[in-house]
Amino acid sequence: MRRLLFLLGSLILASIPAPLSAAERATRNVVLLIADDLGFQLGCYGDKKIRTPNIDGLAKNGVRFTHAFAAVSSCSPSRATLYTGLHTHSSGQYGLAHDVHNFHTRDNVQSLPRILRKNGYRTGILGKIHVLPRTVYNFDVEINKGIGGNRGVAQMGEQARQFLQDSGDKPFLLVVGFSDPHRAAKGFGNEKPYPGVKEIPYEPGDVNVPYFLSDKPDVRRELAEYYQSISRLDQGVGLMLDALKKTKHADDTLVIFLSDNGPPFPGAKTTLYDSGLHLPLIVSSPARKRRGGTNNAMVSWIDMAPTILDWAGVKTPLAMTGRSVLPILDEENPKGWDVVYGSHQCHEVTMYYPMRMIRTRTHKYIRNLAHKLDYPFASDLYNSLTWQGVLQRGDKMMGDRSVESYIHRPLEELYDLENDPHELRNLATDPKYAEVLKDLRERLKAWQVKTRDPWLVKYRYE
Repeated sequence: MRRLLFLLGSLILASIPAPLSAAERATRNVVLLIADDLGFQLGCYGDKKIRTPNIDGLAKNGVRFTHAFAAVSSCSPSRATLYTGLHTHSSGQYGLAHDVHNFHTRDNVQSLPRILRKNGYRTGILGKIHVLPRTVYNFDVEINKGIGGNRGVAQMGEQARQFLQDSGDKPFLLVVGFSDPHRAAKGFGNEKPYPGVKEIPYEPGDVNVPYFLSDKPDVRRELAEYYQSISRLDQGVGLMLDALKKTKHADDTLVIFLSDNGPPFPGAKTTLYDSGLHLPLIVSSPARKRRGGTNNAMVSWIDMAPTILDWAGVKTPLAMTGRSVLPILDEENPKGWDVVYGSHQCHEVTMYYPMRMIRTRTHKYIRNLAHKLDYPFASDLYNSLTWQGVLQRGDKMMGDRSVESYIHRPLEELYDLENDPHELRNLATDPKYAEVLKDLRERLKAWQVKTRDPWLVKYRYE
């Protein structure tokens, strides 16, 4: 028995990579590019009407994930999942950090800047920060001021180059938080030019209307503005890649591009439907053997922190339940990546609507823990031309989904994704799906127990 335990222990130790030396870490840099409220409106994801050559080029140089999912469809909570590897109910970042919303990650949570700083990294965040407190997210350098704010991508590119240059021989983590294509106070930030940035306008007739929106003039008008904001984001991504080339870091930097949550339209952002969670993810690794191609693994944003720590040769904390995607980058259909989970509590502080979700390749189960409440609207979505048009016309449908089913939801939602990819037919009460419902319900509960979900004690499972 002792010999068996010794052999098992030896195998476990052999499977743990040796920590990197300081010299090795100096060639293990990371740039994390975060789009704000971007869906699949990218050329490399099949939108033939959008112009995004830089992001498309990054996909050709890296790997494009087809089944990548945010763990929550809300700005601050989603960024917290990226930086901590924890779901929102585990980290305490229950909603937006800024202004009166004032949600904070718990003080004892370990974050990427905290961990990497202890391991010799210089950490910086450029643009949108949107998480609190600073004691948890203690980046060495914060850069969030400049001409045009976080939409002035030309200046952001120069600020990135300066950060990389100032890092000298130290390995670095640079997070770039773009504000595009998030809604601005009016429109999508296209009302004025930005120095060094080319304006790329779109006509309302030259956009794709997604299934969760109705094909109306006001919707197309907003989508045209949204597309323009995305093309500005694309220029920003190109400038960040240029900064890596100019500082001779293009060949020693792991580049990750993704979006924090789905498009800023009713039916997407703040929901746990695929329209809010299923998002672009591109990973470009200097160590990858092949360029281009796709990866069909189901990955979550809680996998991003373990991925970055793996690249840096730093042990992942036990509290992080995600795993690194680096070992599967050269595979198209890796085994064992077939389920993701999601949780949501609030967006704005007034938007209490806790939900839990499990998604497999074939089904999705959502549990609406406060289902007797009306589904709340983020203020920017409520005030949008799109939603105001629905109210003024008295529309019964919003795209392919009824307005009634969007606002008033049952305790349980179950969808057969193979036959109903847009999640329109709730099968939770269908006897034919009783076994599927039971299985997903039990798996979701087990996950809540594993992640110490505070909401578990308050709601009874059948």
